[in-house]
Amino acid sequence: MSTSKTSTSSAAFAASERSGEAANAAGAPTPAPRPLVPESEVVARPHRRRFTAEYKRSILDQADAVEDVGAVGALLRREGLYSSHLATWRRQRKQGEFDALTPNKRGPKVVVSPLVKQNREQQAVIARLTKKLKNAELIIEVQKKVAALLGNPIPNIQIDEEN
Repeated sequence: MSTSKTSTSSAAFAASERSGEAANAAGAPTPAPRPLVPESEVVARPHRRRFTAEYKRSILDQADAVEDVGAVGALLRREGLYSSHLATWRRQRKQGEFDALTPNKRGPKVVVSPLVKQNREQQAVIARLTKKLKNAELIIEVQKKVAALLGNPIPNIQIDEEN
């Protein structure tokens, strides 16, 4: 008799295990599986948020239209913004509607003196003319060799480089 009870209970256990209702040693059902947890890993390199001019205008319009106390804070929380964003965007709007609302290039402003600019231009001209001179000298050398092969050598003329 005891063997039939154990075979019946093991068959029931196997059936319940197949149906997903596995029981622990005490006979109580196991807890349901937990829902998947979203990825909590921090991104290796955060990205700076960029706001379009249209978005800035719409947020400023919504903030200016608010009459209730605390509604601006609710707007900022809903959009994930800070009060400093509003202050900066209002200042930019005051300075100039379209130009100021576009994102600015970050970093120090580079100021190049006119002398440095002129120096760079002259160095570029010198480099271009030096390359042209090398090409001309190469062509002249080839012409001399061709003339020597044809029997009419071109004499070497020393050019005074001091002039």
